[in-house]
Amino acid sequence: MSIRDSLPEPPVEEGVATKAAPPRTPVLALDRVGVFYQRRRRAPLWALEEISLRLYKGETLGVIGRNGAGKSTLLRLLAGIIRPDRGRYVNCGYRATLLSLQVGFVGHLSGRENIILGGLLLGLHLRDIRERMDDIIAFAELGDFIDEPIDTYSSGMKARLGFSAAFHVDPDILLIDEVLGVGDAGFVEKSKAVMQDRIRSDRTVVLVSHSASVVGSLCDRAVWIDKGRSVAEGATAEVLGEYQKSLEKLPARA
Repeated sequence: MSIRDSLPEPPVEEGVATKAAPPRTPVLALDRVGVFYQRRRRAPLWALEEISLRLYKGETLGVIGRNGAGKSTLLRLLAGIIRPDRGRYVNCGYRATLLSLQVGFVGHLSGRENIILGGLLLGLHLRDIRERMDDIIAFAELGDFIDEPIDTYSSGMKARLGFSAAFHVDPDILLIDEVLGVGDAGFVEKSKAVMQDRIRSDRTVVLVSHSASVVGSLCDRAVWIDKGRSVAEGATAEVLGEYQKSLEKLPARA
């Protein structure tokens, strides 16, 4: 059975003539996916046990869950950094980029060279990378340091460059960790503003968060994961309602 065939059909009112809408095909789909990490002299740790979700073109999908639920592992899986150990993961030809701070930096290369290297690894043509170079450097606020080795950068400078480079790649699917904080307070505000603009556009976005208010204000649909399993997926308000009820049942902290 194809993914398209497995999607539920919308309800039809009896006695009402309707024109059948074309079925939506997801750009990404996970069916009962699991990911484990090997541990020395111990049983494997299943970071994701059974995750199922659909991502459609042009939507912002929120992923909600408590700390340790498996959200970061899910992002790495969607970005293609890791592969599932069981289940089915289908990407229908779309390029997903994880908005990460320092993935792939090579210390002895300059900031400019790392931008080129990162862009090539993401499948961009050298011409496209050079066209975006000035915007990436300007947003990162690195000035002449852009031609110095990454090893000479402070952690804040690396973070600003990583954010700017990933954001300006303009991928088909942008994967965002809501807790991302980069650089000083001024840069944090600037990065949050451009992330929110991207989320509110017609781009396809996956936003991972433990904040119900953030997901509720920015996302079209949501999926709640807990202990490596997808618990609910659907309209944002409904999923958040179930998530909040689960939090209310937790024992109060002393």
